Amino acid sequence: MATEVKVPVLPESVSDATIASCHKKAGDAVKRDENLVDLETDKVVLEVPSPVDGVLKEIKFQEGDTVTSQQLLAIIEEGAVAAAPAAKPAAGAEEGPEKKGAAKAEAAAPSSTRPAPAAGGDLPPGARATAAREGVDASQVEGSGRRGAVTKEDIVNYARSGGAGKAGGARPEERVPMTRIRKRIAERLMQSKDSIAMLTSFNEVNLAKVSAARKELQDDFQKAHGIKLGFMSFFVKAAANALQRFPVVNASVDGDDIIYHGYADISIAVSTDKGLVTPVLRNVERQGFAEIEQGIADYAKKARDGKLGLDDLQGGTFTITNGGTFGSLMSTPIVNPPQSAILGMHTIKERPIAENGQVVIAPMMYIALSYDHRIIDGKDAVQFLVDIKNQLENPNRILFGL
Repeated sequence: MATEVKVPVLPESVSDATIASCHKKAGDAVKRDENLVDLETDKVVLEVPSPVDGVLKEIKFQEGDTVTSQQLLAIIEEGAVAAAPAAKPAAGAEEGPEKKGAAKAEAAAPSSTRPAPAAGGDLPPGARATAAREGVDASQVEGSGRRGAVTKEDIVNYARSGGAGKAGGARPEERVPMTRIRKRIAERLMQSKDSIAMLTSFNEVNLAKVSAARKELQDDFQKAHGIKLGFMSFFVKAAANALQRFPVVNASVDGDDIIYHGYADISIAVSTDKGLVTPVLRNVERQGFAEIEQGIADYAKKARDGKLGLDDLQGGTFTITNGGTFGSLMSTPIVNPPQSAILGMHTIKERPIAENGQVVIAPMMYIALSYDHRIIDGKDAVQFLVDIKNQLENPNRILFGL
């Protein structure tokens, strides 16, 4: 019985998808729920699982093709069994007398008349040590030495070029089309640059009390909720409280109107191999620390596994991004339209500061707020950032919504 596999129904905001990779080919055995194809949209990568056990009879498209909702993607012969691979002939069985004789003659020939060894075969000691240090398979390297021998320089050039192109001092280049997700990111960044009057304000936060609270409560928090207490939940909760007090920072522009949102749907920037994505924590103003931490952890796992869905990325009234995880000391984050503001966290550095007339060493972080100056005045932006600072420097304010 033939079973049709169709492209999943795509949301209204997504008109089509590109086949990013095919995990099966015609004639392969497939199991129910086994991934057949990855479909890349402007926002996420979707998996298309097999609905039945059987054999993939036909696949209608190739990698790079564009498909639309409910288009026929593949046909599976339900319950069929894939043909067993043909047995390999015994060594030398297919060799005729002429071929065997040629092999004997080659073996008897003096070394001076034999062809040069394959690249990456017998290596000089220096090249062998370099290949081991760089983790390079020398058999993959094209040699530039005498009679095609692989040299130390060949190994180094191959490693430095990421294994691409010809070694031996060549300057490799590779032209790779942008993925759908990367193109969408580029479009939105240009949209933000061209359509928003963006400005950034900075401040710094002493995280000594937050660090002490995490250290004191970590074990009890993890036992009670099964998840670690991180810094991000403090920032997310502080932002949700501040957004209630400064609703214009939580607003968006729609033509000549300003839309004020009575809820805090906070987008959390997550870096993936395919680019930056911003899954949304919904109604953060109603959530506790454990719910926030669990939500962040779930999204991080989904992002790593490529399991984020379109619903996870839709909406969002405010964004938080943490460049500190990569060591960024200070940056100007870009607003994610149609949102009007984004909070940037950075790396924590111990620095000397003045406190009660004394110089002390404290864990300090620079924070940045980029905002749409069309609707958010500098006063509101600065006060919002100071509100975040005050809450983080006295975590009791976060708990009591002060």
